[in-house]
Amino acid sequence: MDEIRLRRQGKVAVVTINRPEKKNCCTKAMWTELGRLFTELENDSDVRAVVLTGAGENFCTGADISEFAEVRGDAAQAADYGRQVVFAEHSIADLSKPVIAAVRGYAVGGGCGLIVCADFRVSDRSGQFGIPAARLSIIYGMDGLQKLANIVGVTNAKKIMYTARRFTAEEAERMGLVDMLVDGDPVEAAIEFAESMAGNAPLSLMGAKVGLNAIAAGRMEETEAGYRDLQMRASNSEDYREGRTAFMEKRAPVFQGR
Repeated sequence: MDEIRLRRQGKVAVVTINRPEKKNCCTKAMWTELGRLFTELENDSDVRAVVLTGAGENFCTGADISEFAEVRGDAAQAADYGRQVVFAEHSIADLSKPVIAAVRGYAVGGGCGLIVCADFRVSDRSGQFGIPAARLSIIYGMDGLQKLANIVGVTNAKKIMYTARRFTAEEAERMGLVDMLVDGDPVEAAIEFAESMAGNAPLSLMGAKVGLNAIAAGRMEETEAGYRDLQMRASNSEDYREGRTAFMEKRAPVFQGR
């Protein structure tokens, strides 16, 4: 699909929402393709980290409301539409590899929902962030609220949701919504950051992400058994042996993810 593009730079995949003439608002088909593509990246052992960005001057302005009469015209269609958005968001949030959102311009509505699914957010000074649900009489999903509050804290999450206004990149950085505020190209900065992680042991990164996300979501108890299995898998892995050997030989390890 031309509206969702994938390119690779070494071990880093760059996924681009490519509809700049519409400020990268997403059709139903684009939500579905995002979910499919991130599911595919989960199974690609050559990819160690992912950068998600938008083409042109904006990251993403959320859903393409102009198609709602056709694809979200009644309750059944709305439910199916919602499932595709959730599929996209969960595929990003649950990816076992680091995901970095690189933002220029607008990251609002569903676009802001996408960036809170990422592990990190990089923005240049043109970034604008917001969730205008209160201007549309929409009650935002609990999962998205939890992710937002985990990142910025409950008080700042309330500020974002109650005011429904747009926040500058500087304001977003102060709230913790932006992790890295750059004067240059946010995509290049995100790729450089991704490359700093891409050489580390994939199983270690997977375990850290599973564990930290479980802690943030309050799911430690239900995740504990699977987390212990991951620990055992890492301890029995070729990468564990490679890490020990490389340390003794005073060289950089070469991890395979197994």
